[in-house]
Amino acid sequence: MKLLFSITSFLLLASFSFSQNRNFANEFGFRSENDAYLAYGQDRYYTNGLFITFRRALNSDRTDSKTIKRIWEAEAGQYMYNAQSGSVPDISYVDRPFAAYLYGGFKMNWFLNNEQVFQVALNCGTIGPDALGEDAQKLLHKVVKFYEVTGWQYQVNNELALNTSFDYTRLLSRTGPHTDFSLKGYANIGTTFSGAGAGILFRAGNINRLFSSVSTNSRISNSATDSVPSRELFFFAQPSLHFIAYDATIQGGMFNDDKGPVTFSPRRMAFSQEVGLKYAAERWTLNFSVIFRSREIKSQVHAHQYGSASVFYRFGRNNH
Repeated sequence: MKLLFSITSFLLLASFSFSQNRNFANEFGFRSENDAYLAYGQDRYYTNGLFITFRRALNSDRTDSKTIKRIWEAEAGQYMYNAQSGSVPDISYVDRPFAAYLYGGFKMNWFLNNEQVFQVALNCGTIGPDALGEDAQKLLHKVVKFYEVTGWQYQVNNELALNTSFDYTRLLSRTGPHTDFSLKGYANIGTTFSGAGAGILFRAGNINRLFSSVSTNSRISNSATDSVPSRELFFFAQPSLHFIAYDATIQGGMFNDDKGPVTFSPRRMAFSQEVGLKYAAERWTLNFSVIFRSREIKSQVHAHQYGSASVFYRFGRNNH
């Protein structure tokens, strides 16, 4: 945690040395999610996630007056799940299956001048031992000198994963230059995750419009007519409701007859609340948030909470 805060502080200070005088067409960075960031001493359920992302803004000649910007992105990532602990003495302590989801994918984003955002993603990967969850967690615990991991022998079995997602964002109200409310919704269809959800995003502080904001990962541009995004620093909160149709990290592979040593049926509805801070200057984006999630399985001993931190760097002048 000290190393993470040191790096974040350095990047934050460094970003002030740049003057905002140009747009960039590319963005690269990572997001790390872990319950250890909250310093509660817990290590359970959705215990770790690591995601590496590259984005590029496409050339825009504005032939479609409604679409201001188009951005494509490529991402590789891993979700990792434990039971109530990463070290369980036997299968009776497994109140949520051990599981990992390893994937790579592409996403296309369309940003409209009325501050609507449409996103479509396709991801391909695997769940089960081939997703390398056990190897990754044991390596992480060895590096940080954490406890010995046991329990991955109870993880869900291997299955190829193919998933699509559709996301939609729309500005609802902007009550002034520093606060607004937006609707955010999504639908997932796939062998690993199927379901839908919606929430309300509240922002307060130095905010940009949704087609040039860190909120929608849209600060890059490949159009000479786009203005340079202003610096952003704001608080945000997003309560959301989720409908879970299928979750292979809980239920095992959708098409597997033998899904694993222990699986469960999820609750169909779940609630989450995310609160955090976002900062973005010319080249840098820094985010930190805390996510609270209700129990997704009746057998879960606890609800869950974890932290999410991300760093992104923009580069490459646009082509105009």
